[in-house]
Amino acid sequence: MKITLLVTGKTEEKYLTEGIEKYLSRLKHYIGFSMTVIPELKNTKHLSEAQQKSREAELILKQLSNSDTVILLDEKGKKYTSMQFANYLNKQMIGSVQQLVFVIGGPYGFDETIYKRANGSLSLSDMTFSHQMVRLFFAEQLYRAFSILRGEPYHHE
Repeated sequence: MKITLLVTGKTEEKYLTEGIEKYLSRLKHYIGFSMTVIPELKNTKHLSEAQQKSREAELILKQLSNSDTVILLDEKGKKYTSMQFANYLNKQMIGSVQQLVFVIGGPYGFDETIYKRANGSLSLSDMTFSHQMVRLFFAEQLYRAFSILRGEPYHHE
């Protein structure tokens, strides 16, 4: 199985970039992993939220293949403990999933076309975080999940 983290817009803060890179480099020891950045929309001042989400959706859909299992990182998604998330990933690996794509949308969330394409959704918290911070939190949770599956001492429970 391969995992892709598909994100909208670049990460601007250096401290977030450094943290993301730290966990992405660690993840590569466990699984084929990549992060794909969709360029942020330009000239959005005159676009409504719905128009922005629709344009982002077009760019997201171009990155997906029909065989991808797509999971949205969405505040209304399913919540897991770290142990439960590790078990979820293990089930995906044991199953027939070849490419697991986690998607972090832009600041307004996802267009309805993306919800329809998705195979599921995941929430990291009841709180709302910036889409840039979610990248770091999610990368750390992926790393934590694989360390749990390997029985490594990173996670304490």
